[in-house]
Amino acid sequence: MGSRLSWPRPRSWRLAMKYSFFPGCSLERNAAAYLQSTLAIAKPLDLDFQEVEDWNCCGATEYISLNKTAAFALIARNLAQAAKADGLKEMAVPCSACYLNLRKVDKYLGEDARLYKNVSTALAAGGLSYQPGSVTARHLLDIVINDVGYSAIQAKVTKPLKGLRLAPYYGCFIVRPGFGEWDSQEYPTSLDRLLKVLGAEVIDFPMKAHCCGGHMTQVSEATGMEMIRRLIKGAVDYRADAIVTVCPMCQMNLDAFQPNMNRFFRTSYQMPILYFTQMMGIAFGMDAAALGFGSEFISARPVLAKIGVEAPPEQPAPKKSRRDDKSLPMPKMGEQ
Repeated sequence: MGSRLSWPRPRSWRLAMKYSFFPGCSLERNAAAYLQSTLAIAKPLDLDFQEVEDWNCCGATEYISLNKTAAFALIARNLAQAAKADGLKEMAVPCSACYLNLRKVDKYLGEDARLYKNVSTALAAGGLSYQPGSVTARHLLDIVINDVGYSAIQAKVTKPLKGLRLAPYYGCFIVRPGFGEWDSQEYPTSLDRLLKVLGAEVIDFPMKAHCCGGHMTQVSEATGMEMIRRLIKGAVDYRADAIVTVCPMCQMNLDAFQPNMNRFFRTSYQMPILYFTQMMGIAFGMDAAALGFGSEFISARPVLAKIGVEAPPEQPAPKKSRRDDKSLPMPKMGEQ
């Protein structure tokens, strides 16, 4: 006799889709709005996220330049921790930098026997082990569009983003060839389609997969600011109301450094930089404060006002950060 739940059943009975969940450091600090909005939209989409136990920083983009083996072991530890979760073989990763690092390490450990041996030795010292391929890291956008699906998302829309012109911005991390090719590396369209489903007018943003500069502002201020300027100007030229991103690093660069860029070039851009999960939440009729609005450097009030959504009180601007000490040595590239 088959399962009593084997027949077609109402959508409200649909079993939740479960994943391990790797938030990463950014979502606990400067990208808290991304975490808030991610968890807010998870429930109506039947997404069940189980946070990886005792996870650690993925090393971002810097650590690998200091010690390759240690950097890979640091990332592999998260894969090992995720592999311990019974029955959960897929891990949802909102941060694009974390996503790329996790995919890279899993792939390289399966291809490089020497690297695998060295990393395994490091993991064993902490009582852990990892077999490449045991866990698949998936970007949150991938899960939203391919597991939930556009139709199911559209069914949840109660407050369409009608009248908003949005620039979809993927950044460069999630479109790297060889690391989970679920969208075009040259011209991705998944976020475009998602924003259209939410009711927005989506501009054909030619810089959608360009790099935001990463930490270039800390290495070469002029270069970093120019990379930010080109992206902001591109969105302004296409009359976008906001740039919508999937990456905490991109959001921080384009939002937090936009005032610096304006001072550097004597411009006056005021382009809001928002997360795709925030726009989903607004389209689902959720309260803006519950989605982290109000914490951005460039106010999202004009965007929300355009669709008749009340903006929460804006939080005080962060204190001015210290200037970089140019006398400090830069890390040297190494293969330790």
